[in-house]
Amino acid sequence: MPNSEVTTSLIAICVNTEAIAYMVAYGLSAAASTRVSNELGAGHPNKAKSAMFVSLKLSVFLAVLVVVGLGFGHGLWARTFSDSSEIIDSFASMTPLLALSIMLDALQGVLSGVARGCGWQHIAVYVNLAMFYFVGMTIAALLAFKFNLNVKGLWIGLTCGLSCQAATLLLITLRTKWTKLQLSENSEKVDPVLA
Repeated sequence: MPNSEVTTSLIAICVNTEAIAYMVAYGLSAAASTRVSNELGAGHPNKAKSAMFVSLKLSVFLAVLVVVGLGFGHGLWARTFSDSSEIIDSFASMTPLLALSIMLDALQGVLSGVARGCGWQHIAVYVNLAMFYFVGMTIAALLAFKFNLNVKGLWIGLTCGLSCQAATLLLITLRTKWTKLQLSENSEKVDPVLA
């Protein structure tokens, strides 16, 4: 990629920003996982479904706050990482893509927690592998290297994998029959596809 110093700096800023924003979603993911599994274990599937929706709404709300802050303060945020005007200007052009990935990460983070709470870890693993490594990495490599979009191409590929992952987990979660999903010591695991 041309100008590797700027490219590396830009990717580092974006990855660190995404990681910081994801910490909120990760915390809500752990809370959703615990709450959903406790409610299902107690035989309250409607409360588990309600906990899932509350966690999703809170995660999206907090992601919107982060995105708005990033939208208005992207220059100030980029200056905490670098004094280079070229890097700061390049980060401004990456901000819309970064905002989209933060929103999608907020969704998929909570949905991954719900999947863990329902005992669907195996499904979440398959979704993650398929979407990131087959969809996301393929698109990222094509856009970055074949179509010369460089950093934007890499981030668009990441965002495509993230959007496919969030959409798949959301589809699985919304199609689940929560009344049939009760986890306890005496019940067998229920697959969301079969529920």
